[in-house]
Amino acid sequence: MNNFKLSILMGLYKAGEKGLSVRQLADQMGVNKKGMKKLEDALAEMKQHNDIAYKKGNCWIKHPETYFKAEVSRVSQRSGFVKQVGDMPQEYFVRGRDMCGAIPGDIVLAKMTAPSDDIHHSPEAVVLAVLEETDALLTGVIVAEGNKLMVLPDKLCSDPLVIAKVSKAAAMHVGDKVVFSIKKRGERHMDHTVNIVDVFGSSDTAKAGAEAYMMSNRLHVNFPDDVLLEAAKLDIDEPDGDEILRRLDLRGEPIFTIDGADTKDIDDAVSISKTDRCYKLGVHIADVSHYVPRGCKIDEEAFYRGTSIYYADQVVPMLPKQLSNGICSLNPQVDRLAFSCLMEVSFQGKLLNYRFEKSVIRSRVKGVYSEVNKIIDGTADEEIKAKYARVIDRIPIMKELAEILEKNRIERGAPEIDTSETKIITDENGVCIDVKPHTTGIAEGIIEEFMLMANNSAAALAMKEKIPFVYRVHEAPTFEKLDALRETLTALGINPGALGMNAPAGELARILRENKDSDRAMVINRIVLRTMMKARYSEEPLGHYGLVMPEYAHFTSPIRRYADLSIHRILTDYVYALSHEKLCRKYAAFAQSAALQASNTELSAIRCERDCENFYMAEYMKSHIGEEFDGIISGVSAGGIYVLLPNTVEGMVSVATLPLGDYEVQHGVILTGAADGSVFTVGDKVHVKCVSVNVNGGFIDFELC
Repeated sequence: MNNFKLSILMGLYKAGEKGLSVRQLADQMGVNKKGMKKLEDALAEMKQHNDIAYKKGNCWIKHPETYFKAEVSRVSQRSGFVKQVGDMPQEYFVRGRDMCGAIPGDIVLAKMTAPSDDIHHSPEAVVLAVLEETDALLTGVIVAEGNKLMVLPDKLCSDPLVIAKVSKAAAMHVGDKVVFSIKKRGERHMDHTVNIVDVFGSSDTAKAGAEAYMMSNRLHVNFPDDVLLEAAKLDIDEPDGDEILRRLDLRGEPIFTIDGADTKDIDDAVSISKTDRCYKLGVHIADVSHYVPRGCKIDEEAFYRGTSIYYADQVVPMLPKQLSNGICSLNPQVDRLAFSCLMEVSFQGKLLNYRFEKSVIRSRVKGVYSEVNKIIDGTADEEIKAKYARVIDRIPIMKELAEILEKNRIERGAPEIDTSETKIITDENGVCIDVKPHTTGIAEGIIEEFMLMANNSAAALAMKEKIPFVYRVHEAPTFEKLDALRETLTALGINPGALGMNAPAGELARILRENKDSDRAMVINRIVLRTMMKARYSEEPLGHYGLVMPEYAHFTSPIRRYADLSIHRILTDYVYALSHEKLCRKYAAFAQSAALQASNTELSAIRCERDCENFYMAEYMKSHIGEEFDGIISGVSAGGIYVLLPNTVEGMVSVATLPLGDYEVQHGVILTGAADGSVFTVGDKVHVKCVSVNVNGGFIDFELC
């Protein structure tokens, strides 16, 4: 469709169902008398192609329901996806030739060309026009075309693009990873002209890939000067003395923290005792809201970031280090302001009572998970016992209560999903030298159970008092997702049981439990996880399906999550007896915007951590090309099979290296069609060789041995 016809279509699209007369359309397009014949001919042709209806001097879009406004969500070298703008966004697949040169972030007019045929495939569309151009940044690699340097985009197209301007020309070499912007657009991706914004060194290093990713996604690594200026004023060792006097003084209590050995931003501490009536559990959280008032520069930047990001050996914090590692970190043997959730829990694990208090604490010891686990299993040496001397008698009580809470959670039907997290180990130069599965012990589970209790209490209070809040919500899976899970399990030879519409979380927990010791346990974990909806934040208390809790929020990590900081502010005013009316007036709009921003930034952080992790895994496997490994098929596609190694590294066996055949995917988990009868099923054990890696793209290629 040429530009003239697109202008006609745009005019009619904006006019809506009533359409326009030919005269109105001509006036809108600036068509004079000489151009009327061209307009009428174009309308007649568009009518013939069924694009519009044209009758008695009036015209309108035919089948307007197939046209929609969308945002380009992602683009690869051969295709892209656009997401419909609106309350219930549907994502559509678009072939590369039908993208009109649109890039991620562009707002476009699109037309659906094929509906979705099943849950595994998106409906299809074509982009008709770019309505709003984004100023997005993109990544690529510098290549040489003759004597000329050009940039080969990582995802936009397979053709190098002409460079109009280079901000750091002297530092740019062939093979460098760069971030670029579009200076002049063409009608196709390959016709764009670009400006180089920054250069990050060799694209064959994970560090360069991660740094370019951060910039291109506008994930701030460094803090603005005005934020650092405010943070410098908070570079203090002790809280204000007058503020301490206004708070509940818990400095005499045996409070302590338990975290990873390298943790510097310590935002939660615990205390526990056991009476003849109940357990008394205290969860004491760094009072970030005291130091970061709403509307200050630190707060504005924290809202923008939404969450801290953790990948490899790097932390991109939500707050400047003067707060996250300093006055807000619950370091041992120093006074710290806290927000305490003080709970009474029955011997059956029922929450009997809770209250929230602004407090001052002094942590007895900076606990480490591995050390506490040694105390629990009886392998702690004298040095560890001496370190924990002032709290060691509390650890058995903690374990006792946590076991009760864990038992209750399982009995509620909460699925126990093993996500197989990865631990990336780097050397002093930031190069990945090892990849291992991240392991957890009893101490990690104890802290998790106690944090769940505090989070539950915060949400319960907000729901009881009907005050504005930011809840952590997890909705039940859709019927379509559950139906797809039933189909997948059946294809794998697993009895789906009573799994059906409105299935409770307990049904998913049963499936996981019954297959816990099978060879396909890891794969089933992944499939069940994909079936679930993504948890998010909401100003509405929609409950948490995965935890089987009607009341849930995130209260325990205000150093690294803006959602937690948000509800600390609300609860502070509640504790200080601000009236219900004033609380609602002050925080209703704030809770809504904070929930939306927290959800969006969490998704961005998850994508960042996953993609950067892929760079480091590929960097690690670069030194293992030619080596053989045992693995398990973790996924299948028309392009081949994905294989997961025990160390959590995942790579792909291309269909081109499999036995000859006409392959197709069945039920999303089986690849069939090999001429020799070979069938590849998710969960099957395989032996593979690493044949190549692409650090720049985060890709690892295997071949079956």
